[in-house]
This record gives sequence, structure tokens and C-alpha cells, in this order.
Amino acid sequence: MNSPLFRRQFLQRSVAAVLATSQLPRSVWSQSNAPVDATQTADSQPHLPSYSDTKTFEWKFGMSIRTPVAFTNGLATFPIPMDWPEQSVQIITRDVDSLVSHLQVRDLDGGARQVVLAIPRVTSNQSLDVNFTIRIDKRDIVAPADPSSLVIPQRVSREMRAYMGNSPMIDATHGNIRALSRELADTAPQLAWDRVRQIYDTVRKKVRYVEGPIRNASDALKEGEGDCEDMTSLFVALCRNAGVPARMVWIPGHCYPEFYLEVDGDGDESGAWYPCQAAGSELFGEMQEDRPVLQKGDRFRVVETKKIERYVSEFFRCDRRGNGSPVVQFSRQLVSPAGAEQNRP
Repeated sequence: MNSPLFRRQFLQRSVAAVLATSQLPRSVWSQSNAPVDATQTADSQPHLPSYSDTKTFEWKFGMSIRTPVAFTNGLATFPIPMDWPEQSVQIITRDVDSLVSHLQVRDLDGGARQVVLAIPRVTSNQSLDVNFTIRIDKRDIVAPADPSSLVIPQRVSREMRAYMGNSPMIDATHGNIRALSRELADTAPQLAWDRVRQIYDTVRKKVRYVEGPIRNASDALKEGEGDCEDMTSLFVALCRNAGVPARMVWIPGHCYPEFYLEVDGDGDESGAWYPCQAAGSELFGEMQEDRPVLQKGDRFRVVETKKIERYVSEFFRCDRRGNGSPVVQFSRQLVSPAGAEQNRP
């Protein structure tokens, strides 16, 4: 029995969290993950984003299995939040069922973290629960005071290549997207920041927000409509065609893009990632968001599915010993402060 769950189901109703030190390359992180004073950064490094005061939230993440049939060789994986410059994660409590023989936390190349659970044997009509209470310190991202020194990278490092070219549903080489990229290049402003802003404004002008099935970036452009995923995909595709590394950022129920620029003359990896809101409120170079970042990226190699995935979803498999199937549920619940998950559209 193999049971990968749909990504949108996960974004709406599931996530778990375990803290471990990130081993991602510096170019993926770029700026430090420590809190930064906005005034100090604006004065000393005006090209960098800065961060607001910390807001603290407690979340409860977990999974449960209810099974009418015995099974062996159970394996469950699910993505969990990790530290980013705007986010710090700490486990408060964990409750892992004794039926779980092994728990591993692993990082995937790019910007995602998984919990892996081994479940050797469960008898019929048994149940299994795994729950974590997580503290997440979140900060809003403040736009740089002076982005005029930022440039498009002349050389893309090996780690940053994951944020160039095509990804699942981000068909940057599609003819229509390439044609639009050429049009934008013909009238591109001189400053790199303004070039990316031109792409941002173009996406919001050409694509009307409409909820619906997931589209390729080229389909959103052709049809002139799409949801937050589709608009983010198109923005990422156009940035990559302009030589700007870009990636998707996934949070519960939503996503938005980030783009990477560096400082002219300061060498490789001297810049930072800057967010924007493709769908919803107009936010460019900044982000006001209390919901936790689940993962960053859109091209992940997942061992269990043996595919390149746009998003790292949950996964469950086992060997059943009879008729029927285990019922697996992944849960996410905001504990405090109440209502914070929905406080910003």
C-alpha cells in the first residue's frame, strides 16, 4: 500500500515539526537566520532585508493511524518546518507511540525537511499516534532601505542552479513565457530591483486571481487567470528567464515567491532572498505573514516517490495482512495565540 497525499490537502490541513540544525549551503540561506534589528540593518547594510520584532506561536503537529487490518513494514514521512531567517523553530513536547521503532529527521537538497517514521508491525484494530507541540518564533520581513546596489548574479553557484530553469509546473522554457520574457527584456529598467518589480507588476496585471485546478505557469499566462500557486509559478519562471534565481515559498494554505539578488562587486553569495506576494496584497521585497514557512523550493528529489517533486508531501506505505486499509491522518492545530493562522489573507 502506497499513499502519497495531495500537496494541497497537506497545505490546508497538515504539517509536523522537529528541530534540527540545517545543513543547507550558505547560498540557499544567504542572510543569517538570527533576528536582525531593522533600523541597524537599514543604516549599515541598506541592501539587505531586515526583520520586525518576534511574534511567538505554539502549534501542535501530529499524525494518527487507525487500522482494521494488520500491517508490517510501515513507513511514514512528512515535511516539517525548519529555521529560516524569518523563523525559528523549537520543540516543546513530543509524544511518539511505542509502535514507532525509528524516527529520523532528514534534510532534502533545496529547502525542505522531513520526519521519517519506521513502523515494523501493527495488529488489526490497533491505533498509533505521534504528536509534537512546537514553538515558532516568526518575524515579518522588511524591505531593504536602498536596493540600488543589487545586481542579477553573473555566476550562478551549483546550489543555486536548483532555482533556475524548469521545475514541475514551472515551464520557464515554454514559448509563450519566453516570448513575454523577451518583451520585458526590451523595456527592462536599468536597476535589477526595478527589473524584478517589472516582472512582478506584469504577472499581477496579466493574471487575475481565480481559484481552480493547478495549472502550468504557461497555462496561467494563456488563460489570464490562476490562484496563488499559478501566479507564483509564472513569476518564478519569468525571473529565471531574466537570470534571476527564484523559488516558491510554501506556508499553510498559501504560497508566494522569493527572488535572489546580490551586491555589485562583492562576489558570489553576497546578496539575499527577497519575498513578494504574487496573489493578494501588494507586497514587494517584504512579507507580513504569521503562518509558518513549511518549505522553500519547487524541485525536490524524494526518495520514496523516486520523482522530482514540486512540493514535499506526506507519504505512507505498508504491507497489508488482509482486506481493508489503514486510515492515516496528518494534523495541524494552532494552539496559541488563537486565530493567528487566519489573521492575514
